[in-house]
Formats: sequence, C-alpha cells, structure tokens
Amino acid sequence: MSTTRPRRISAFFPCFNDAGTIASMVIEALVVLRELADEYEVIVIENGSVDYAWDVLDELERLYGPAGVDPRDRGRVRIIRFAEPLGYGGALRAGFAACRYELIFYTDGDGQYDVRELRALVEALDREEAAGRPVHVVMGNKLMRRDPLHRRFISWAYHHLMAFVFRLTIHDVDCDFRLIRRSIFEVITLTQNSGVIALELMTKVQYAGFRTVEVPVNHYHRAYGVSQFFNLPNVLRVLVGLARLWWWLRIQNATGTPSPLPDPLPAGTPRPLRQPKR
Repeated sequence: MSTTRPRRISAFFPCFNDAGTIASMVIEALVVLRELADEYEVIVIENGSVDYAWDVLDELERLYGPAGVDPRDRGRVRIIRFAEPLGYGGALRAGFAACRYELIFYTDGDGQYDVRELRALVEALDREEAAGRPVHVVMGNKLMRRDPLHRRFISWAYHHLMAFVFRLTIHDVDCDFRLIRRSIFEVITLTQNSGVIALELMTKVQYAGFRTVEVPVNHYHRAYGVSQFFNLPNVLRVLVGLARLWWWLRIQNATGTPSPLPDPLPAGTPRPLRQPKR
C-alpha cells in the first residue's frame, strides 16, 4: 500500500437478480481490498431478487460471513436482505448507511464494471492528496458504454440534459463506480429510492463544494440478466423523481426529505416467496 496511515475501505454492491455475477464481484473485491486496505469489508444489499441470487449469497455468507469457513476473510462479508425490494436508490441508501469505514466504494452487482479498477480510484485519491489537493469523491468516467445503440443514445442525451438543468461539471453522471468519503454524508442527505439517486448524489456533492475527480474506467456488456430500468413503471418513477429533485434543489434550494427504509431481515430468515414479473 502506498499510504503510510491505516486505510479502511467498505465496499458494497446492490444485488437485484444478479445471481450470475455477484459471487465473482464479491470474491474479486476481497482480493483487491486485501492489497489496498488495512481493514475492509464487503456488503451486499439483496434487493428483492427473484432469480437464484439468494442461494449464491447464502453460500458467500457461509464462506466469508461472521462464522465463515475461510480463515483469511472470515467476517469480511455481510449480506443484508430486505423483505421487499427497495428500488435502486433505496438499496444505495441502505448500503451507505451500513458501511463502517471512512472510504466507501460501490458499484452495481451486474458485472458491467471491473472491480479491479478500484485500484485506479485509490491511486487517484493518493495522487491528489499527495499533491495537497483534498478530494471527496473519485468516480469512473466510462471509456465506452458497452450497451445497445439506443441505450447509449439515451444515456448521452440524459447526461447532457441533466448537466444543463442541474449545472453539473462532471462528465459521466450515471457511472456508478465511485469511491466516496463517508464524511460527506454528515453534510448531504440522499432521499431518492429510484435510479435518480446517482444524479441526486453528484448534484449535492457539487453544490456542497466537495471536490470530485474522474478516472477513465472500462464498461462491459451485460453477461447475465437484463436491465431493470427500461420499463414503463421505472421510467415514470425516474421522471417524477427528476421533477421533484429539480424543484427542491433549483427552485426551493432545499434537500428534500428521505422516506424511512425498512429494517433488514434477521439473519436466518427464510427466503420470501416472490414471483418474477412477466
């Protein structure tokens, strides 16, 4: 490790129907964090999956949980499960609240980002601080979005529109590959339960005067599952959330009020019976 002081990192992943990718992401996060941090933890927010993610998470907990059989990383992994889906924003809010260490890394559980590139975020943090430039958020900036053409166009249009409406200076508002100082949440409060939370986070970070550095990262084709965003109910929720966020931040100069999150399920709770949406 390049730093001379103890480094403690919490990493978390929201998991919604990510059975095919979440195990490799957790394991690779453990490998990377052994190298980067003196103390570390990996948290998974199980967010209402209806595939076999629950079984995969049970096995990860058996290996790396508080009573895990792996002696090197026993107790490093926590699985937090909820009785009902929280939405993407709710899962992120739950993840941020669960993290114990000052540096928080998060990315999606679908494997479209490479956890190993966390090294580049930490290197950028060290470089900036060694030069006397404090930084509060280090985030990815996708080199190329590996999605179908229509999604790339929507993402491009969304970013430029949001940058204009909210006066953002970052280049990639929807790149959910971020290393964040936990202390910023003493100043900003996140309220959104939908995908609008990424915009809310970075808008409030900028408005509060926190410094953000962007690092180029790779983006990969989805290897398992399908995007949960591009359906009518989710799009409507995002549009409503965007309108509210704009009203609060740009018109009222307020932050909004977060809805309370439910308590997670106690350890050992049987998997809720859910049916996939058709």
